[in-house]
Amino acid sequence: MSDKPKDYCGIFGVFNHPEAAVQTYYGLHALQHRGQESAGIVTSYFDPVKSKKVMPMYKDFGLVLNVFSSKRIFREQLLGSAAIGHNRYSTSGAATNASNIQPFRVHYKNGNISIAHNGNLTNARELRQQFIDDGVLFQSTSDTELILHLISKSDKPTQLEQIQDAMSKITGAYCLVILTDDKLIAVRDPNGFRPLALGKLGESYVVASETCAFDIIGATYIRDVQPGEMMIIDRNTLDTGEPRSYHLERQTGTEVSQCIFEYVYFSRPDSRIFGENVDKIRRKLGKYLAREHPLPNIMMGDPGDRTPVVISVPDSSNTAALGYAQENAELGYDCKFEIGLIRNHYVGRTFIAPGQQSRDVKVRTKFNTVRGVLEDRVVIIVDDSIVRGTTSRYLVDMIRQAGPREVHFLVSSPPIIEPCYYGMDFPNPEELIANRHNRDVHAIADAIGVDSLCYLSPDGLVQAVKEAHPSNHDYCTACFTGNYPVPVTTGVKKEENELT
Repeated sequence: MSDKPKDYCGIFGVFNHPEAAVQTYYGLHALQHRGQESAGIVTSYFDPVKSKKVMPMYKDFGLVLNVFSSKRIFREQLLGSAAIGHNRYSTSGAATNASNIQPFRVHYKNGNISIAHNGNLTNARELRQQFIDDGVLFQSTSDTELILHLISKSDKPTQLEQIQDAMSKITGAYCLVILTDDKLIAVRDPNGFRPLALGKLGESYVVASETCAFDIIGATYIRDVQPGEMMIIDRNTLDTGEPRSYHLERQTGTEVSQCIFEYVYFSRPDSRIFGENVDKIRRKLGKYLAREHPLPNIMMGDPGDRTPVVISVPDSSNTAALGYAQENAELGYDCKFEIGLIRNHYVGRTFIAPGQQSRDVKVRTKFNTVRGVLEDRVVIIVDDSIVRGTTSRYLVDMIRQAGPREVHFLVSSPPIIEPCYYGMDFPNPEELIANRHNRDVHAIADAIGVDSLCYLSPDGLVQAVKEAHPSNHDYCTACFTGNYPVPVTTGVKKEENELT
C-alpha cells in the first residue's frame, strides 16, 4: 500500500566468522527496509566429505524472519566462515520469478562464485542483447546475471582479473558483494550512487548497504567502500589488517553522484551512509524547509489560543519534522512538535481485509490519528516525499476528520518529476502527482485536500545536505531535476524478458 519509492535491494557480507550465516541473517534483518519480497544467503566452506569447496544456498520469497524460520538451515546447511546475503525489492512483473531471488550462485572454470547486487545497470539492455546474439541462455531477468556472464566469458587468466574485466564493461549504479572460494569482494560503482560500508567484528570483516546492519551484530564501522573501489577481503587481509583495493575507472564526463534520496527516505535514520549520519541530514532538511517556508508564510489565519502543531508521517519523516519545528522556534515562531499520527508496525505487506480492498482501508490499517492533538489546531504535516499522492490524500482526509482548524502539508524534498534508472522504482512519469497537475503546487494541494502545500527546493535540498556533510562528492538529483549524471539506455523492462 506504500505510496513511496522503493529501493531495489540490501546486501551484506561477512568473512572469517564461525557463524557467518547467522551474522548475515541478522544483518539482513536490519536491512529489511531495503527489500521485502525475498531474501537469500550463500556461504562457502570446504566439505571434507566431498573433498572440495562448496557453496550452500538458501533463499525464498518473503521477509527474512519468514524465509529463515528454521534453525536447521543454519545448523545443517549454511555452514562456513564466509557468507553473503541479499534482501530484494523488484518491479512487479519480475517479482514473481523465483529465478530472480538473489544471491546468484554458479560454478565455472575458476571455481564457485556467488553475487548479490544493489542497483541498476544502465547498459543492461545492450549487454543482454549481445549475449542473446552469442547464444547465451538466461535463467533470470535480473541485471545481476549479466555480471556473472561477463565474469565467466572473460579471457583474463585469474579470477580477480576476470571480475575486474567484467566491472569495466558495466555502467550505472551498483554495489556488489561477491563470494568466491577464498575471498569476499565488495564493489561500489565509480559514480558511487548506492551506499556500501566496511566494518569489523573481532577478527571478522563485514560489508553492508547501511551501518545499521553493523549495529545489530555489534560490529564497528571502519569506513565507506569508496566510489570505484573493488575491495578484496581474504586470508591476506587477516594478516595485514587491511583489505586490498583496485580502482575502477569512471565514465568520461561523469562525476561521483551519490543518491540524495538515500538521505531523504531510503536509509534508516540510525544508519551512517556516504560518510554521514542519516538522522543529522534529515534534521537539517527540516531546518532548511523552515527557512524556505516558515510558519507565518503558510498559516491562513490566527491560530487562536492553541499553538500550531507540527506532525510527521511516521517513520521516515520524523526527524525532518523535528528539524522544522526546532528551526521555527529558533526563528521566533511558536509551534510544537506532536505525535498526531500513530503507525501500526504490525501490519504485513500483504494484508487485505476480505471484501475491503480499497486504499483507504489499507491506509487505516497502517495509520490512525490522535484526535486530542489535532482538534481545533493549525496542523502542519511534514513528509519526506509525495509520489502518486493517493496515500497523502487519505491521510489528510483522516486528519480532517479529527477537526483541525487548518491543514498544511510540507515536503522535505522537491517534487518528484522523473524516473530513476539507478536502482529505485518510481511509477511512470505520468503517474507522478507533480506531472499529473503540470507541476502546479496549488493544484497538487487541492488534489490532496490541504490548505497549502510547500516543497523544499532542489537547491535547498543540496545545500542542506552539504551543510550537514561537507564533502567533495556531489549528489544525484535526477528524480527531482531530470539531470541524469550517467547516460541511460532506456527500452526493455525486466518484465518484458519474462517467459510467462
